[in-house]
Amino acid sequence: MPRKLSARNLSETFFDADQRQKVFAQSPLSFRMRPTDLSGYIGQKHILGPGKLLTRAIESDRLSSLILYGPPGVGKTTLAQCISTKTEAVFERINAVSSNVEEMRKILAAAQNRRLQTQKKTILFIDEIHRFNKSQQDVLMPDLEEGYVTLIGATVFNPFFALIGPLLSRSLVFELNALSREEIGSILKRALADKEKGLGLLPINASDEALRLIADVCEGDARRALNALEVGCLTAPRNAKGEIDFDLNVAQESIQKKQVNYDRAGDQHYDTASAFIKSMRGSDPDAALYWMAKMLYAGEDPRFIARRICICAAEDVGNADPQALVLANAALQVSEFVGLPEARIPLAQAAVYVACAPKSNAVYLGINKAIDAVKNNRVQEVPVHLKDSHYPGAKKLGHGQGYQYAHDYEGHYVDQSYLGVKETFYEPTNIGFEQKIQERLNARKGKAKDPQE
Repeated sequence: MPRKLSARNLSETFFDADQRQKVFAQSPLSFRMRPTDLSGYIGQKHILGPGKLLTRAIESDRLSSLILYGPPGVGKTTLAQCISTKTEAVFERINAVSSNVEEMRKILAAAQNRRLQTQKKTILFIDEIHRFNKSQQDVLMPDLEEGYVTLIGATVFNPFFALIGPLLSRSLVFELNALSREEIGSILKRALADKEKGLGLLPINASDEALRLIADVCEGDARRALNALEVGCLTAPRNAKGEIDFDLNVAQESIQKKQVNYDRAGDQHYDTASAFIKSMRGSDPDAALYWMAKMLYAGEDPRFIARRICICAAEDVGNADPQALVLANAALQVSEFVGLPEARIPLAQAAVYVACAPKSNAVYLGINKAIDAVKNNRVQEVPVHLKDSHYPGAKKLGHGQGYQYAHDYEGHYVDQSYLGVKETFYEPTNIGFEQKIQERLNARKGKAKDPQE
């Protein structure tokens, strides 16, 4: 028979079944609803499911060492629990926050003796494994190398930064993603229906909008969603029929967040994003900050916001202030690196900069004109003097002949045709840095003095 997690083994030793059941019934809903096998596991379909490597390894009880990483409440410990009930190996669990090298050495020594005497495997699950420093992680290496123990580590930090290289080289790394709204909704409905471990014995009327709010606000964290559902249902007053109405107001109190009328797949999503872009285009930093705050508060993906800022910087600011796009791109990269809530700061900085920057859509208009010319007019042949002349036989065809190398001339400019026909697509304005661009182009056309001179 597979052995349960060591913490549970301890309780089985000192307490009878009735006592354990009473304690279990008083445990948080998120703990009680934790599935014990993969059939009840929700989420992570990119690594779990028919034919997937991890599923095959668990079902065949042929696990190698694993590192599971992802945000809180997405199923790392739950997956370890499912493995513990499936494997024939002895399953030991420690938490790196409260454990130490001495405890780990005892487990490793027992695992070595067990393997040598009975050939029975040991799986060691280390929660919060990133809490172990380099020397503590090194303690694991000899036993992992010789196969006395199989490691399952769980962490919220990127293991490629938090764990030592030798440990990573001996482990398969699986990233667990935040659960989708649909997956959170399924977990909540399961908890409401489950009469043994969930809230199924209570007369609860849960509205769809209340469950959607929790699924939206919990940000893919099933633990947070279940805790909010439990506290709301257990504390809400009963109606005249003795039933519990888990409505939108109760859900807002339970999850400690006001609902904002914002549907990430509907009109509110597009309307708010449109207002955000138009506020930046219209040079109103206060309005831009407000609409961005609404999107962030409602749970919008910060990457979506960052992309809108980048587009606005290129389309509406353009060369009037080339630094706008540089800052917008930096905000995109920084926000992906630091994540929320800190990501709001670089996003706000970029949005305010773009809103306050001088505006020009000349580049936007220019590329549209050029695309229209290619689409609707005769496609121009590349002039002979601009054709590639570096391959054998090019000179015989006359390719490159007559080309004038711009750097050989004064001001690094020479007047020659680069298109073959007279066309003007880019017409810079006299706003911001684009004014200097316009002066430079005029100088090259002999209309004014080059501002660089």
